[in-house]
This record gives sequence, structure tokens and C-alpha cells, in this order.
Amino acid sequence: MDKVIDESKQGNTLVLKQKDSNTRKLYIESYGCAMNFSDSEIVASILADQGFNTTQQLEEADLVLVNTCSIRDKAEQTVRKRLEKYNAVKKINPKMKVGVLGCMAERLKSKFLEEEKIVDLVVGPDAYKDLPNLLAEVESGRDAINVLLSKDETYGDVSPVRLNSNGITAFVSITRGCDNMCTFCVVPFTRGRERSRDPQSIIEEINDLWRKGYKEITLLGQNVDSYLWYGGGLKKDFSKASDMQKATAVNFAKLLAYCAEAQPKMRIRFSTSNPQDLTLDVIETMAKYKNICKHIHLPIQSGSNRILKAMNRQHTREEYMALITNIKRILPDCAISQDMIAGFPTETEADHQDTLSLMEFVKYDFGYMYAYSERPGTMAGRNMTDDVPEATKKRRLQEIIDAQRAHGHIRTQANIGKICEVLIEKASKKSDKHWSGRTSQNTVVVFPKEQYQIGDFVNVKIASCTTATLIGEAVGYAE
Repeated sequence: MDKVIDESKQGNTLVLKQKDSNTRKLYIESYGCAMNFSDSEIVASILADQGFNTTQQLEEADLVLVNTCSIRDKAEQTVRKRLEKYNAVKKINPKMKVGVLGCMAERLKSKFLEEEKIVDLVVGPDAYKDLPNLLAEVESGRDAINVLLSKDETYGDVSPVRLNSNGITAFVSITRGCDNMCTFCVVPFTRGRERSRDPQSIIEEINDLWRKGYKEITLLGQNVDSYLWYGGGLKKDFSKASDMQKATAVNFAKLLAYCAEAQPKMRIRFSTSNPQDLTLDVIETMAKYKNICKHIHLPIQSGSNRILKAMNRQHTREEYMALITNIKRILPDCAISQDMIAGFPTETEADHQDTLSLMEFVKYDFGYMYAYSERPGTMAGRNMTDDVPEATKKRRLQEIIDAQRAHGHIRTQANIGKICEVLIEKASKKSDKHWSGRTSQNTVVVFPKEQYQIGDFVNVKIASCTTATLIGEAVGYAE
């Protein structure tokens, strides 16, 4: 029987459970969203069956894979710089093979083989099961590419190795793809149509994680609120389902409840939500179960109705604000985070002020804020001129960041004097005498280690805070 060495993560490089019988070495890096890191776990699992153990040393790798993101130009430029690094190493180790995975692979397709001479194989997000065949092609001296999008693949039958994990928290993928055609976004083109995973396989994966000592999972999807299972097929084909299938269909609210009930002591998170699809029954389910974390990541992108329409977001500013009001009514202690884009084409100063006023209304706990970058192939890229000057984009982005910092500080200050339940995840970056963990609201908490250990649920009394971090002292184990 193969000896298995513990798994860990170093930066963006994933370290696989090692099998003594495996002789080839895999070096894999991931960039972008949580789904990419989750996909890398699937890839590593598939390649473990092909004789690969992972390594942290690029120079000794037989196969180097980079799992890419295309959501912004900066992400693509980062990957191109990494390819230059691989090329330098490959000159020393010519037997090394290099592959590009993920959204950038699908978007650029054969251009990688033509332009990036270092690249030997290109594999899109729906083609990872074809990796053994593609590697055989490469090893026979041919370039290999598979970027075909699938209407069915969810990788529900692949048991991921837990690479992007500290042994306490893990990702569980529940949907793939996106049917929302936001004009700025490449995801529908790189990851294909929405399709949902069999709920039974999701529950089985969660149960297995609990048995292995995991204390928190995050349900992942480009749009988790669109989750719908009725026995197979795409969401858009639900009209063709039988009456029995419709009667027993599982939507996201039901799936959340199933997960919470399957493991009552395990924390359940989810990401990402879309305002047009987040329904009140999801919020009510969150309120019903203590182990469903009280945090919703709810991207808005802009506070201007005119810009929201230009983005093809299927909701208005007023509808979003009404949803926020309902969340705060049903879940008063719920944290809300955002994605925001500054300088979308045609954005005026009035549009920008609408964004700032919306932020003032919500007072988000935290957020992810970016200047607009045109993505080739998107509707905005094809049909809209990137006409906001860079200096204006940078200034507006800074104003959004400044507003978020102020609101984040208000939200963290509100916790001073309170006792928060914290799941310990790791040692603090700034002090080896302190633990770092998160509250149900996804806020980081730092406190002295004392007798507590990673994986413990601890009650911490908050004494002070920074803009984004709570500081306190443990007062005992949480029930």
C-alpha cells in the first residue's frame, strides 16, 4: 500500500499527498478565483492516478501547469511572466513539459501553442479528465489542446485532493459555468453554461470532509444561487422536466439546508451570489441554521442604473437596495461584501457618485475593487469604447477604496466589547504567539494562543480592531 505524506499549500503552489509508487513530479500554480484553486485540486487528483506526485521545486518538475484567470488583463500578464520563468527553467531541463489550464487557456486556445513556444498543452476548464490522453500526445512529440466546453461536466465523480487547504477549511464545488451575460465578463465564454452537481455527491463529499477533521466548507460556483438539480440537464432545460422532477427539484435554499443538517457542527459558507438570483428563501435558510455562516458576497459592480444596464446586470439599484434591506431585516448580524468596477465605458462623474452613495447606504464589511480593463471577446470589448481616461479610473477607484476602508472600520468597530465565535485556522502572520481565525461573518480575528489549537471553535472577546481585523482574547471554547 502506498505511503501517504500530509498535504499542504505553499503560496500559489499546491502540494499533493505523495504516493511512493509515483515517480513523476508535478508543479502546479493557481491564479484567480476560488474555483480555479478548487479545479487544481481536481487536476492534481487526476494526475496522481497517472503517476505524478507534486513538488515545490520548479526545477525538478516533469510537468508544470499554471491554472489561469482571464477576468482582468493584470491576471493574464502575471501568467505570461510566469511562462517566461518556466521557459528559462525549461532550457536547463528540456524534458520538462508545460501546460496552461483554465479560463485563459480556453480564451486564447491555440494562440498559446503558436505564440508561447514553451507551452506543450492547453486545457480548458471542462477538459481536465482528458489530461491523460493529452499528456500521451505531448509525450509522443505532439502539441495537445482541448478547450471544448461541456454542458454536463461537473467533476462530481472526482474526489479532490485537499491542496488549497489547511486541513480545517475546504472548497466544495456545486455548480460550473454561468448563464448571465454581463458585458464585462469572460466567464460565460471560458466556463460555458450553468450546470449543477448531484446534491447527493455534494453531501457525501461534505460527510467525508467531516470524517477527515475539516470544520468548515465553502460551496463554490460562479453563481451559487442558480443551483438547481432535478435529475440532470441544464437549468434552462428545466421546462422539459417531468412533473415529478419539478416537484422534487433541489434549489440552492434546499441544498443549503441539506448541507447544514448533514453536519450540524460544520460551518457552511458559499460564494458567489448574484443579486438577481438571491431569493428570500436562501436568506431565511441562513437564519434558520446556526452553522450557516452569516456572510453574503453580493457583487454589485456599480451603483448607477445606467451603468448597470450597460453591464447587462439584470437588476436595478433600487432592487439591490431592497434586497440589502431584506437581508438586514432577516439577518441583522449578516456581513455583506462587494465587487466594484471603477471606470466602466461611458461612466460619468454622476454615475461614480451613485456608486459612492450606494456604498454609503450599504456600508459593506469588505470588498474587491478594480479599475475596468477591457476583455477581448466580451460584449463590452466588442461593442463599447474604453473611453474613461486611466487617470480618472485611478482617482475614482481610490475614492471607492477610501469609502470601503471607512465603512469597513465602522463595521469592525461595532464588534468591540462583543464575544465572537472564531474558528482557528492558522498562526498569525505578525506573531507566532497569536492565532488567526474568522468569525461567522468572515472577519479575521487575532488573539493569544494559550492552550487552543488549530481547528478549535473559540469564544473571543474583542478589545480593539484595525480596518479589517479584530483583536481580542479567548474566553473559552465555543459550544
